[in-house]
Amino acid sequence: MATTSEKPARKPNAAFMKPLTPSDELAQVIGSDPLPRTEVTKKIWEYIKKHDLQDPKNRRNINADDKLRPIFGKDQVSMFEMTKLVSTHLK
Repeated sequence: MATTSEKPARKPNAAFMKPLTPSDELAQVIGSDPLPRTEVTKKIWEYIKKHDLQDPKNRRNINADDKLRPIFGKDQVSMFEMTKLVSTHLK
């Protein structure tokens, strides 16, 4: 008899793991290979850190450079807003 406190192992959400194709604008930042959302976010953060695009006064804000501006549609976004804007560039 199993106890109720035992939980089944959590499976990763298939929607997060499904490879998505980046738009032409996003491909200039992360490459054109289809990637799961988790990898897309990871690669964007690598790009942001490599190019020192976090706002020095408020590290939660990302300053767009010439490659990120077409994706964000403005000069600065919050890290929470960024994921929503990036998702519109994935098919």
